[in-house]
Amino acid sequence: MPRSIWKGAISFGLVHIPVGLVSATSKQGVDFDWLDKRSMDPVGYKRINKVTGKEITSENIVKGVQYEKGRYVVLSDEEIRAAHPEATQTIDIFSFVERSAIPLQNIDTPYYLSPERRGEKVYALLREALRQSDKVALARVVLHTRQYLTALMPLEDALVLVKLRWPAEVRSLASLELGPAVTKPSLAKSELEMARRLIEDMAGDWQPDDYRDQFQDQIMDLVEEKARKGKIHEVEAVPGEAETRRSADVIDLTELLKRSLSERGGAAKGKEKTSGKAGDDGEEKPAAPRRRRKAQ
Repeated sequence: MPRSIWKGAISFGLVHIPVGLVSATSKQGVDFDWLDKRSMDPVGYKRINKVTGKEITSENIVKGVQYEKGRYVVLSDEEIRAAHPEATQTIDIFSFVERSAIPLQNIDTPYYLSPERRGEKVYALLREALRQSDKVALARVVLHTRQYLTALMPLEDALVLVKLRWPAEVRSLASLELGPAVTKPSLAKSELEMARRLIEDMAGDWQPDDYRDQFQDQIMDLVEEKARKGKIHEVEAVPGEAETRRSADVIDLTELLKRSLSERGGAAKGKEKTSGKAGDDGEEKPAAPRRRRKAQ
């Protein structure tokens, strides 16, 4: 079984499910590393001033965010660290939605969730509840100091966590500016019938073993051939760093589910009474839209 890249717990009401996060994909393709042909030493990237073309040292580099074209706001490392979300080691479920409600273009990277010790039963409970309700769980999780929007969904006997792109990152289909020739096409019945017949003729089963990266295969065949001929160069490896991880525990499941439902009921009643922030006069006022400040 692949090693967990993160350990924590799914927060489901008052229930915590200890899990490990396992990558559902493995990186493919060919990595071409830069090597010094004289010594076969690894070659890194220089820090170059793009205006002067001169190399600069790390102590003279600061981080800036472009506010307007050609104008930057500089932030210190302390300010950037303070803005990072707190790493809680928790996959915090905040809502359940229909599986079909998540747009295809929002789906990013899949991960498998494996139950940790003493979490098997409640792991299976969440999986079956999601399957029977045909819902997916929306959750937030912090990985490597960055917060992600994710979806938890059942897959056969397992739970899968899928990173979702934040809605602000996804361009609207309206940006394509599709004209009426596409949105309201004039298609002859015979044309549509022939297209459908061609699809049927080419239809087949999903055969994952048949789908391969031909460029990667050819490159790796060439690498194997050269290796057999002894054309191999020794390169000093750069050591990596290990990462510390924590896990979570689970307590009485039935009691936690009851308390979670009870608290949700109380929250729903409170929501009926107030749905927004009240002003000084007691009236509910909508939140003001967040606007980007423009320079004077």
